[in-house]
Amino acid sequence: MVDDDTWSGALHRLWQAASRAEEVAALADDVYAPLLATPGVHLVVGTRWDEDSTLRYMKALGADGDAPVIIATTRSMPGAVVREPDGEPVVTRGSVGELDDAAWPEAAFLRQSPGASVVACTFRLDRSGWAGLSVAVDASADTEGVARRVAQAVDVIVACHTGILQRGREARRGADDALLAEASLQMDSSLDVEDTLRRVARIAVPAVADGCLVHLLRKDGPEFVAATHVAVQQQRALEAAGRDDPWLAALLAQRDDGDQALFLSGAALDGSPFAGPGPAGGGRHPTVVSVSTLHARGRVVGSITFVYQRPEDRLPDSAFLDSLATRAALAIDNALLYELRRHAVLSLQEHLLPSQLPAVKGWDLSASYEVGDPMLDVGGDFYDAVPRPDGSIALLIGDVCGRGAEAAALTGLARHTLRTLLEEGTDPGTALSRLNRALRQEGATRFLTAVVVTMTPRADGTVLLTTCSAGHPRPLVLRADGSIGEVVSGGLLLGILDDVSYESHEDSLAPGDTLVLFTDGLTESREADGTYFESVLPGRLSALRGSDAAHVAESLARQARTFRASGQDDIALLVARWNGITPSDGLLPLEILLEQAALR
Repeated sequence: MVDDDTWSGALHRLWQAASRAEEVAALADDVYAPLLATPGVHLVVGTRWDEDSTLRYMKALGADGDAPVIIATTRSMPGAVVREPDGEPVVTRGSVGELDDAAWPEAAFLRQSPGASVVACTFRLDRSGWAGLSVAVDASADTEGVARRVAQAVDVIVACHTGILQRGREARRGADDALLAEASLQMDSSLDVEDTLRRVARIAVPAVADGCLVHLLRKDGPEFVAATHVAVQQQRALEAAGRDDPWLAALLAQRDDGDQALFLSGAALDGSPFAGPGPAGGGRHPTVVSVSTLHARGRVVGSITFVYQRPEDRLPDSAFLDSLATRAALAIDNALLYELRRHAVLSLQEHLLPSQLPAVKGWDLSASYEVGDPMLDVGGDFYDAVPRPDGSIALLIGDVCGRGAEAAALTGLARHTLRTLLEEGTDPGTALSRLNRALRQEGATRFLTAVVVTMTPRADGTVLLTTCSAGHPRPLVLRADGSIGEVVSGGLLLGILDDVSYESHEDSLAPGDTLVLFTDGLTESREADGTYFESVLPGRLSALRGSDAAHVAESLARQARTFRASGQDDIALLVARWNGITPSDGLLPLEILLEQAALR
């Protein structure tokens, strides 16, 4: 016999067990045994229904000590709904013979017990279902006491179930928050549109759904960009549906930026690629599809379609999907904006540089430009090659301090000013002085460096180099034998003082020699251990002996980009290889041709 203290202890143990249990059904033994130990009680039966009166679970335990009878079923019990109370749980008492089998699936068990009466309570567990606790008693039982204990057991069961659900919600919310945080990190770690979209799909499967489709919204409708599924065969079917299925295209075209996650199942999927047992829709569980609109900064950028083939209790809620969609939309929109900016910057950068270098017999000219700033502000590096009236060629290269719109404006001013002056035959020193004066008159707040080299072929087949520099790195010469020379030059930065003059320094090139001009982005590329590319540049350049100008320019730029672990400056290179010409080519400067004629 169980006295009141023993019964209270059983209820306390039930409450403690609930803190570790995940289902109320697991707690049944903690309440069944004490009830069966109550005088006059012969049988205890517990039941569980869903909202639609589908019987999910039934367990019967007798006082004779036999193993409990457990029935797990999905049997529909339409009459059972009459047992659902409108308000608080109410304990009822009646004769076993009066039980309606349509409403009482426990009746078969209760009639087999020696007892003639039943004490029962039907109660809500949560919004999705309700339960019952029934006890068969004989005439010797204190039905009032039994009813009181049934009511107390129900109160504890409901409280335990509520706590279990709350802990489940908290655990799921924690898992959802962790997934959203990880999703943000993964999606924000790339500014490439295609990579970002693939990351969105990969993050969602299988954590959120069994399959995922991502579409971008284009002017002519949704464009499929990525898909993934836990099964390879179904992934291929998803990809085909994402590209070509008219049902899905029509559904996505109807979505707008105000829509929350839309869930579709059953008949709503008729005609879709997800209906029936096909690869895109087949699975152990009925297929459910959700569509979340990706909207960022007031506009729709695309959609995410999730495919679920899992129990309903494992489906995410709308709030989670909306949060995931918002994060994905911002990551995708950032990538799209970055892509637009990248194209705009590269287009502007191209207009600040010559579209092509002149083709001059005897010379092999080439250039290379590497954008170094990951934020893609317009850089200030520039270069040009200018044929001059006397038949010589002027090479110029420079670097405006800083980046952005102001640097771009000064870049355009500097290159076009120097080009115009050099085309007119102005000597390099005068050209730099006049550019400096123009910068001071314009009130430029940034300084810049530049170097100008004129290259004049001579009768002996060599080339006279005349170099003027305004604080720019000294050009290098790769001799035909692989040795490296430095072109002496020096001068004050442009845009600092009002009146500045620049001295010229002379050098020469022999056939097979290569002149290399560059900006400091090349030399200041820095390895992880602190080594600058400047220290290895002579050796790297020497190794390119015999290469044409294009290979020298592209190879040095590529090596510097690979070399550097830090340093984000742009890299500009202008390379001129002298192959040599003869008087018969008719391309020597006019002064040399006249001198040769006078000697003859």
